[in-house]
Amino acid sequence: MKARSVVLAILGLVAAVGGLMSVYTVHETEQVIVLEFSRPVKAVQEPGLHFKLPWRTVLRLDNRLLNLDMEPEEVTASDQKRLVVDAFARFRIVDPTQMYRSIRTVTAARDQITKQLRSNLREVLGERTLDTLLSDARDDLMKRIEASVDSQTRDKYGIEIVDVRIRRADLPPANTQAILRRMEAERKRDAQKARSEGQEQKLRIEAEADRKATILIAEAEKEAAQMRGQGDKEATRIFAEAFSKDEDFFSFYRSMQAYRRTLKKEDTTLVLSPDNPFFDMFMGKLSGEKMDGKN
Repeated sequence: MKARSVVLAILGLVAAVGGLMSVYTVHETEQVIVLEFSRPVKAVQEPGLHFKLPWRTVLRLDNRLLNLDMEPEEVTASDQKRLVVDAFARFRIVDPTQMYRSIRTVTAARDQITKQLRSNLREVLGERTLDTLLSDARDDLMKRIEASVDSQTRDKYGIEIVDVRIRRADLPPANTQAILRRMEAERKRDAQKARSEGQEQKLRIEAEADRKATILIAEAEKEAAQMRGQGDKEATRIFAEAFSKDEDFFSFYRSMQAYRRTLKKEDTTLVLSPDNPFFDMFMGKLSGEKMDGKN
Protein backbone atom coordinates (compact mmCIF):
# COMPACT_ATOMS: atom_id res chain seq x y z
CA MET A 1 0.00 0.00 0.00
CA LYS A 2 2.83 2.26 0.87
CA ALA A 3 4.67 1.46 -2.39
CA ARG A 4 1.53 2.22 -4.34
CA SER A 5 1.33 5.65 -2.76
CA VAL A 6 4.90 6.38 -3.71
CA VAL A 7 4.28 5.36 -7.30
CA LEU A 8 1.18 7.52 -7.48
CA ALA A 9 3.08 10.43 -6.02
CA ILE A 10 5.84 10.01 -8.58
CA LEU A 11 3.31 9.77 -11.40
CA GLY A 12 1.53 12.86 -10.12
CA LEU A 13 4.83 14.75 -9.97
CA VAL A 14 5.71 13.67 -13.48
CA ALA A 15 2.27 14.68 -14.69
CA ALA A 16 2.59 18.05 -12.99
CA VAL A 17 6.00 18.64 -14.46
CA GLY A 18 4.78 17.51 -17.85
CA GLY A 19 1.81 19.81 -17.57
CA LEU A 20 4.01 22.73 -16.68
CA MET A 21 6.35 21.93 -19.55
CA SER A 22 3.40 21.77 -21.93
CA VAL A 23 2.19 25.30 -21.20
CA TYR A 24 3.81 28.55 -22.27
CA THR A 25 2.74 32.17 -22.73
CA VAL A 26 3.44 34.63 -25.52
CA HIS A 27 3.67 38.30 -24.60
CA GLU A 28 2.48 41.13 -26.84
CA THR A 29 6.05 42.23 -27.58
CA GLU A 30 7.33 38.84 -28.67
CA GLN A 31 6.80 35.87 -30.95
CA VAL A 32 7.74 32.25 -30.33
CA ILE A 33 9.22 29.42 -32.37
CA VAL A 34 8.38 25.94 -31.07
CA LEU A 35 11.38 23.64 -31.50
CA GLU A 36 11.57 19.87 -31.42
CA PHE A 37 15.16 18.77 -31.00
CA SER A 38 16.36 22.12 -32.51
CA ARG A 39 14.03 21.69 -35.49
CA PRO A 40 11.36 24.43 -35.89
CA VAL A 41 7.89 23.01 -35.68
CA LYS A 42 5.75 26.11 -35.78
CA ALA A 43 5.78 29.83 -35.07
CA VAL A 44 3.34 31.46 -32.67
CA GLN A 45 2.77 35.21 -32.96
CA GLU A 46 -0.55 35.56 -31.14
CA PRO A 47 -0.14 36.67 -27.51
CA GLY A 48 -1.70 34.52 -24.78
CA LEU A 49 -1.53 31.03 -23.27
CA HIS A 50 -0.44 28.19 -25.56
CA PHE A 51 0.28 24.45 -25.30
CA LYS A 52 2.98 22.19 -26.68
CA LEU A 53 4.40 18.74 -26.17
CA PRO A 54 6.53 18.56 -23.04
CA TRP A 55 9.78 17.70 -24.83
CA ARG A 56 9.47 20.59 -27.19
CA THR A 57 11.14 23.93 -26.39
CA VAL A 58 10.36 27.51 -27.32
CA LEU A 59 12.60 30.25 -28.72
CA ARG A 60 11.36 33.75 -27.97
CA LEU A 61 11.98 36.57 -30.47
CA ASP A 62 11.09 40.26 -30.33
CA ASN A 63 8.29 41.27 -32.69
CA ARG A 64 8.92 45.02 -32.30
CA LEU A 65 11.03 47.25 -34.51
CA LEU A 66 14.71 46.59 -33.91
CA ASN A 67 17.46 49.13 -34.44
CA LEU A 68 20.71 48.50 -36.26
CA ASP A 69 23.53 51.04 -35.89
CA MET A 70 26.32 50.67 -38.41
CA GLU A 71 29.91 51.66 -37.92
CA PRO A 72 30.81 54.74 -40.03
CA GLU A 73 31.44 53.63 -43.58
CA GLU A 74 33.66 55.43 -46.09
CA VAL A 75 32.24 55.56 -49.60
CA THR A 76 33.62 57.06 -52.81
CA ALA A 77 31.26 59.19 -54.89
CA SER A 78 31.20 59.13 -58.67
CA ASP A 79 33.39 62.26 -58.77
CA GLN A 80 36.05 60.35 -56.78
CA LYS A 81 35.38 62.33 -53.60
CA ARG A 82 35.25 60.34 -50.39
CA LEU A 83 32.57 60.61 -47.73
CA VAL A 84 32.22 59.00 -44.30
CA VAL A 85 28.60 57.86 -43.88
CA ASP A 86 27.05 57.04 -40.50
CA ALA A 87 23.87 55.10 -41.29
CA PHE A 88 21.31 53.13 -39.31
CA ALA A 89 18.38 50.84 -40.12
CA ARG A 90 15.22 49.60 -38.46
CA PHE A 91 13.94 46.09 -39.13
CA ARG A 92 11.32 43.60 -37.97
CA ILE A 93 11.23 39.80 -37.96
CA VAL A 94 8.14 38.93 -40.02
CA ASP A 95 8.87 35.22 -40.56
CA PRO A 96 10.56 33.82 -37.45
CA THR A 97 10.67 30.27 -38.86
CA GLN A 98 12.55 31.40 -41.98
CA MET A 99 14.86 33.53 -39.88
CA TYR A 100 15.67 30.58 -37.62
CA ARG A 101 16.25 28.17 -40.50
CA SER A 102 18.53 30.58 -42.38
CA ILE A 103 20.60 32.37 -39.72
CA ARG A 104 19.32 31.05 -36.35
CA THR A 105 19.87 34.11 -34.12
CA VAL A 106 19.09 37.81 -34.11
CA THR A 107 22.80 38.56 -33.74
CA ALA A 108 23.53 36.71 -36.97
CA ALA A 109 20.61 38.56 -38.59
CA ARG A 110 22.18 41.89 -37.62
CA ASP A 111 25.47 40.81 -39.18
CA GLN A 112 23.77 39.85 -42.45
CA ILE A 113 21.74 43.05 -42.61
CA THR A 114 24.90 45.09 -41.93
CA LYS A 115 26.68 43.38 -44.83
CA GLN A 116 23.77 43.98 -47.20
CA LEU A 117 23.40 47.57 -46.07
CA ARG A 118 27.11 48.30 -46.43
CA SER A 119 27.17 46.81 -49.92
CA ASN A 120 24.13 48.79 -51.07
CA LEU A 121 25.44 52.02 -49.57
CA ARG A 122 28.65 51.70 -51.56
CA GLU A 123 26.84 50.76 -54.75
CA VAL A 124 24.05 53.37 -54.69
CA LEU A 125 26.00 56.29 -53.23
CA GLY A 126 28.94 55.53 -55.50
CA GLU A 127 26.76 56.31 -58.52
CA ARG A 128 26.19 59.92 -57.41
CA THR A 129 28.40 62.97 -57.00
CA LEU A 130 29.31 64.40 -53.62
CA ASP A 131 27.05 67.43 -54.17
CA THR A 132 24.09 65.10 -54.82
CA LEU A 133 24.80 63.10 -51.65
CA LEU A 134 24.76 66.28 -49.60
CA SER A 135 21.53 67.60 -51.17
CA ASP A 136 17.84 66.82 -50.67
CA ALA A 137 18.14 64.05 -53.26
CA ARG A 138 19.66 61.91 -50.50
CA ASP A 139 16.18 60.90 -49.27
CA ASP A 140 15.40 59.24 -52.60
CA LEU A 141 18.71 57.39 -52.44
CA MET A 142 17.86 56.12 -48.95
CA LYS A 143 14.50 54.80 -50.17
CA ARG A 144 16.26 53.02 -52.99
CA ILE A 145 18.74 51.43 -50.55
CA GLU A 146 15.89 50.45 -48.21
CA ALA A 147 13.97 48.73 -51.03
CA SER A 148 17.08 46.92 -52.23
CA VAL A 149 18.09 45.61 -48.81
CA ASP A 150 14.49 44.63 -47.99
CA SER A 151 14.20 42.58 -51.17
CA GLN A 152 17.35 40.70 -50.19
CA THR A 153 16.47 40.02 -46.56
CA ARG A 154 12.70 39.44 -46.62
CA ASP A 155 12.62 36.26 -48.69
CA LYS A 156 16.00 34.95 -47.59
CA TYR A 157 15.88 35.69 -43.86
CA GLY A 158 12.23 36.54 -43.14
CA ILE A 159 13.25 40.06 -42.09
CA GLU A 160 11.53 43.26 -43.20
CA ILE A 161 13.63 46.43 -43.56
CA VAL A 162 11.38 49.23 -42.38
CA ASP A 163 13.68 52.23 -42.69
CA VAL A 164 17.22 53.19 -43.68
CA ARG A 165 18.64 56.57 -42.78
CA ILE A 166 21.93 58.44 -42.86
CA ARG A 167 22.56 59.99 -39.48
CA ARG A 168 25.63 61.91 -40.56
CA ALA A 169 27.71 62.34 -43.70
CA ASP A 170 31.13 63.87 -43.15
CA LEU A 171 34.29 64.25 -45.12
CA PRO A 172 37.31 62.22 -43.98
CA PRO A 173 39.68 64.25 -41.73
CA ALA A 174 42.39 64.44 -44.40
CA ASN A 175 39.88 65.51 -47.04
CA THR A 176 38.36 68.05 -44.66
CA GLN A 177 41.68 69.82 -44.20
CA ALA A 178 42.39 69.73 -47.92
CA ILE A 179 38.95 71.11 -48.73
CA LEU A 180 39.31 73.81 -46.09
CA ARG A 181 42.64 74.84 -47.60
CA ARG A 182 41.13 74.83 -51.08
CA MET A 183 38.13 76.85 -49.91
CA GLU A 184 40.46 79.32 -48.21
CA ALA A 185 42.52 79.67 -51.39
CA GLU A 186 39.35 80.14 -53.45
CA ARG A 187 38.08 82.81 -51.06
CA LYS A 188 41.42 84.61 -51.21
CA ARG A 189 41.36 84.40 -54.99
CA ASP A 190 37.82 85.76 -55.08
CA ALA A 191 38.79 88.56 -52.68
CA GLN A 192 41.83 89.44 -54.79
CA LYS A 193 39.68 89.42 -57.91
CA ALA A 194 37.12 91.67 -56.24
CA ARG A 195 39.88 94.05 -55.11
CA SER A 196 41.37 94.10 -58.61
CA GLU A 197 37.99 94.78 -60.18
CA GLY A 198 37.35 97.48 -57.57
CA GLN A 199 40.74 99.07 -58.25
CA GLU A 200 40.08 98.92 -61.99
CA GLN A 201 36.68 100.53 -61.52
CA LYS A 202 38.25 103.17 -59.26
CA LEU A 203 40.87 104.04 -61.89
CA ARG A 204 38.19 104.13 -64.58
CA ILE A 205 36.03 106.46 -62.49
CA GLU A 206 39.01 108.67 -61.63
CA ALA A 207 40.07 108.81 -65.28
CA GLU A 208 36.54 109.74 -66.31
CA ALA A 209 36.39 112.39 -63.57
CA ASP A 210 39.79 113.78 -64.64
CA ARG A 211 38.65 113.86 -68.25
CA LYS A 212 35.48 115.72 -67.37
CA ALA A 213 37.43 118.07 -65.08
CA THR A 214 39.93 118.77 -67.86
CA ILE A 215 37.10 119.48 -70.28
CA LEU A 216 35.38 121.77 -67.79
CA ILE A 217 38.64 123.62 -67.02
CA ALA A 218 39.45 123.93 -70.71
CA GLU A 219 35.98 125.25 -71.46
CA ALA A 220 36.21 127.65 -68.51
CA GLU A 221 39.66 128.88 -69.60
CA LYS A 222 38.38 129.23 -73.14
CA GLU A 223 35.41 131.23 -71.94
CA ALA A 224 37.64 133.31 -69.66
CA ALA A 225 40.07 133.96 -72.54
CA GLN A 226 37.17 135.02 -74.72
CA MET A 227 35.90 137.31 -72.00
CA ARG A 228 39.39 138.77 -71.47
CA GLY A 229 39.75 139.25 -75.21
CA GLN A 230 36.41 141.02 -75.33
CA GLY A 231 37.45 143.13 -72.33
CA ASP A 232 40.78 144.01 -73.88
CA LYS A 233 39.01 144.80 -77.12
CA GLU A 234 36.54 147.03 -75.32
CA ALA A 235 39.37 148.70 -73.37
CA THR A 236 41.33 149.32 -76.53
CA ARG A 237 38.23 150.73 -78.15
CA ILE A 238 37.63 153.04 -75.17
CA PHE A 239 41.28 154.15 -75.10
CA ALA A 240 41.25 154.71 -78.84
CA GLU A 241 38.05 156.67 -78.58
CA ALA A 242 39.45 158.75 -75.70
CA PHE A 243 42.70 159.35 -77.56
CA SER A 244 40.85 160.47 -80.63
CA LYS A 245 38.80 162.98 -78.60
CA ASP A 246 41.72 164.58 -76.65
CA GLU A 247 45.19 163.45 -77.58
CA ASP A 248 46.95 165.79 -75.12
CA PHE A 249 44.92 164.62 -72.12
CA PHE A 250 45.41 161.02 -73.09
CA SER A 251 49.19 161.57 -73.29
CA PHE A 252 49.13 163.28 -69.91
CA TYR A 253 47.10 160.43 -68.34
CA ARG A 254 49.43 157.77 -69.69
CA SER A 255 52.48 159.68 -68.47
CA MET A 256 51.01 159.96 -64.96
CA GLN A 257 50.36 156.22 -64.90
CA ALA A 258 53.96 155.55 -65.97
CA TYR A 259 55.33 157.86 -63.25
CA ARG A 260 53.18 156.21 -60.61
CA ARG A 261 54.30 152.73 -61.51
CA THR A 262 57.96 153.75 -61.71
CA LEU A 263 58.12 155.97 -58.65
CA LYS A 264 55.97 153.74 -56.47
CA LYS A 265 58.69 153.28 -53.83
CA GLU A 266 60.25 156.20 -51.94
CA ASP A 267 63.84 155.00 -52.47
CA THR A 268 63.49 154.65 -56.21
CA THR A 269 66.49 155.97 -58.11
CA LEU A 270 66.49 156.55 -61.86
CA VAL A 271 69.60 157.18 -63.88
CA LEU A 272 68.61 158.69 -67.23
CA SER A 273 70.19 160.98 -69.82
CA PRO A 274 68.88 164.58 -69.87
CA ASP A 275 67.23 164.14 -73.21
CA ASN A 276 65.38 160.96 -72.21
CA PRO A 277 61.70 161.33 -73.19
CA PHE A 278 60.57 159.85 -69.85
CA PHE A 279 60.57 163.24 -68.16
CA ASP A 280 59.22 165.25 -71.07
CA MET A 281 56.17 166.09 -68.94
CA PHE A 282 58.42 167.82 -66.39
CA MET A 283 60.60 169.40 -69.04
CA GLY A 284 57.61 171.05 -70.74
CA LYS A 285 58.10 169.18 -73.90
CA LEU A 286 54.64 167.66 -74.07
CA SER A 287 51.68 169.19 -75.68
CA GLY A 288 50.77 170.57 -72.25
CA GLU A 289 52.72 173.77 -73.16
CA LYS A 290 50.68 174.05 -76.25
CA MET A 291 47.60 173.66 -74.14
CA ASP A 292 48.79 176.52 -71.92
CA GLY A 293 49.64 178.64 -74.99
CA LYS A 294 46.20 178.01 -76.34
CA ASN A 295 44.67 179.00 -73.08
